[in-house]
Formats: sequence, C-alpha cells, structure tokens
Amino acid sequence: MIFDRDYYERGLETGKSCYQNYRWIPELTMPMAMTMIDHLGIAPQETILELGCAKGYLVKAFRLLHRQAFGIDISSYAISNVDSEIKQYCYLGNVIGFTKFPLEQFDFCIAKDVFEHIEKQELVNVLNCIPSKTLFVVVPLGDGENKYIAPMNNLDVTHVICEPIHWWVNVFERSKWAVSRVSFKIPGIKDNYYATYPKAHGFFTLRKV
Repeated sequence: MIFDRDYYERGLETGKSCYQNYRWIPELTMPMAMTMIDHLGIAPQETILELGCAKGYLVKAFRLLHRQAFGIDISSYAISNVDSEIKQYCYLGNVIGFTKFPLEQFDFCIAKDVFEHIEKQELVNVLNCIPSKTLFVVVPLGDGENKYIAPMNNLDVTHVICEPIHWWVNVFERSKWAVSRVSFKIPGIKDNYYATYPKAHGFFTLRKV
C-alpha cells in the first residue's frame, strides 16, 4: 500500500509524497475548516463527509466547530492513527459500495487533494457514488500531460491526473453533478501558493443533479 507510514511521515525522504511528519496543526486546520464552513454555508445541524480524510484532522476541526463531520479513507495506516476523540467518525474504505456510514446521504462532501489520486477511468464512478447533496473539490492543476503548475505537486508519486481546470469541469458535468462555482483562489485555503502560483489549484462547488 503506497499510502503507508513512509507516505505520511517520511514522504520527502522516501520520494513518495510532500508530507513530512504529518500531524495535527490546529492553527492551520481550524481556520481552513472555518473558511469552508463560511464558503459553503454549512449550518451546525448539517452533515459533512470528508472523502480522503487521512488521519481525520479536518474532521476533528469541523467537530470542534460544532459540525457533524465524518470521514473515509483507503489508507489503513492513516485510519489506524486517527485521533481517539474522533475515531468513531472515521472509516476505512472506498466510497464505492460502502455501506457503513451512519447516514444514507450527507449535506456536504469535502474532497480536498483527493481526485488527482484516482485513475481517470474510475473517476466518474467515484463521483457518482458520493452520497451528498453538495460536493466541494480542491485539486492541483496541470498541463494535461505530466507537469503541475506548482512544482511541489509533482513530488507525490500517487498523483495520476494532471489536467487544467476546464478538463475537471467537463468530468464533473459528465457525472451526476452540476458545477455552480469555479475558482482559482479561495482565501484561507492553499494561501501559500497564491503569490507564486496563483492558478495552481482549482476550487469547485458542485450540486447533485
């Protein structure tokens, strides 16, 4: 499994990823979670599913902000290292065919830095299996071949989709989602990229058709 201890804790050393000592950093994650809440208008009674939750840090931040958040990830290493306070809310598995969620449908799904890891031929199927009304996506953008706009994104060997923003719009529109907002920038998310690479990432808000 590529998403193992080395991927999260020694990614730069092992050449697997740009992660190094992946840990809870509340001064970064809490403001980002609040930015998402404000951007999407997530009310306290509404539910959130984080796709690709890793160790559950964003789930933890949402719950500290009194949002009903849950997470799912395919990495057994990451899920086994979820904070004990939120372990009951994070699941090991693939969203396709997953049946252990406490809800049949969530109000929101967050997929930040996830879809670039999924093979193109599988992506629409994954999108169509997401059980939420609204989907918020953040992905690194590339040249359509093998070079990302921000060089840091080239360091992750599990990145398999390196496409420009219009390609992503087309994929979303071929699935069960309608694109309601598209942007290269949301202040409070990926802020360290904007000065040098202002169009390095795409931000999409999608509504289920």
